[in-house]
Amino acid sequence: MASKQKILIVDDDNNIAELVALYLTKECFETKIVNDGEQALKEFHAFHPNLILLDLMLPGIDGYQVCREIRHVSDIPIIMLSAKGETFDKVLGLELGADDYVIKPFDSKELVARIRAVLRRFNVKSPAVPSNEKSVSYPDLTVNLTNYSVTYMGRQVDMPPKELELLYFLASSPNQVFTREQLLDHIWGYEYIGDTRTVDVHIKRLREKIKDHPSWSIATVWGIGYKFEVKSE
Repeated sequence: MASKQKILIVDDDNNIAELVALYLTKECFETKIVNDGEQALKEFHAFHPNLILLDLMLPGIDGYQVCREIRHVSDIPIIMLSAKGETFDKVLGLELGADDYVIKPFDSKELVARIRAVLRRFNVKSPAVPSNEKSVSYPDLTVNLTNYSVTYMGRQVDMPPKELELLYFLASSPNQVFTREQLLDHIWGYEYIGDTRTVDVHIKRLREKIKDHPSWSIATVWGIGYKFEVKSE
């Protein structure tokens, strides 16, 4: 029998945390609650969760800093929870490496759907049965979807799963233009409840790590979307 997937719930409002834990337990998840950022970092190492539900407004170390610290050592899925719904807060959370952003108050069924969708995407990186290697190569760039690695200018570049999947998807269809909606559908799946700004954030992060090359670039097609442009000799 497969072991239950573990969810670490980080929220200083214990009433909300316990309600979420109760609902997740009914959905066959194992849960643990902590109420501050320092304890969250300790339990991340001790509890070994499969996913973290992370409130932003925490005493001491806030949710943004917790996310930043975890991203230094792990690409474990993180869903941020916040009563702050401004675009700036969402974008900042995504830029720090969060996988999703849920605004309070939220519907419990929607939260569970988001958790399952994020876990499915994350688990793709560790298939039970090895498949034929999926890799694309260009001058000074190799993106390998089988072992989730990117080699750029002779060195390996660390990036979260969705950044790598987005880069691989674009590079697998050189010079083909994709709308933001198409990229959301292919990379995040139809279950993803978000907006196209998510794509822009991930493209921005890719460009910070993978600079334009004389032979290729991640190009913006204004008013439409993006493409992996391969330049003719």
